[in-house]
Amino acid sequence: MRNFDFAPLHRATVGFDQIADLMDRVLSNDAGQSSYPPYNIEKTGEDGYRISVAVAGFSDEELSVEVKENALHISASKGDDAGNVTYLHRGIATRAFNRRFHLADHVRVTAASHENGMLHIDLIREVPEALKPRRIEIQSDKQLEVEAVEV
Repeated sequence: MRNFDFAPLHRATVGFDQIADLMDRVLSNDAGQSSYPPYNIEKTGEDGYRISVAVAGFSDEELSVEVKENALHISASKGDDAGNVTYLHRGIATRAFNRRFHLADHVRVTAASHENGMLHIDLIREVPEALKPRRIEIQSDKQLEVEAVEV
């Protein structure tokens, strides 16, 4: 894999640190990340999203969902049941995992539910009013003259 040096980007830009950090994460972390457990990311509305993680074999108490520093952390640890059960074949993976999703600015988690072996996490993007586009009326010179005379 290639290594890229983003130092010139840091020197030549102001306020774009997040882009360089994102590129560093993408180029360094994805190669070694496990694909367990499988997950889906759905778009549920114009500003709504849902992450669904397959967590068969885990109870609500064994799952943990946290948001820290613009990152969603999903983890699970299974209690040791080796003494209680003797398996002839063990095909359902219940090993501990820790999965992290980086959230964009203004994205927040609204709900989490666990049903039928799936952990569903609902997210919504809420852009503040100050950042939303707004229309500016363009006045002509004649309108400005009329307003000045009326005052």
